[in-house]
Amino acid sequence: MSKKADKSIALPAIIDLDSLDSIRDGLLDAIEEGSVSVTAGAVERVSTNALFMLISAAETARRNHFEFSIEQPSAAMTSSIERLGLGAQFTGLMRG
Repeated sequence: MSKKADKSIALPAIIDLDSLDSIRDGLLDAIEEGSVSVTAGAVERVSTNALFMLISAAETARRNHFEFSIEQPSAAMTSSIERLGLGAQFTGLMRG
């Protein structure tokens, strides 16, 4: 995978419908420029839509030949992923 740039995006504690637009915009800009690292240690609550958005962002990064990772996911985030049966989609993305 190419690694032109390495952008880091920190997720807020609450990722709900109100915060999705700004997170999506940041991800879109970052994915167009290079590899992206999403810091998820502060996440306390995450919506299902947000998880699908992260899966989509990872796929877009892959198509653009950039790396995409989710660093230090919180217990709340990993629990939500497992509860929704999305573990397979996040395999290989999560670090730490």
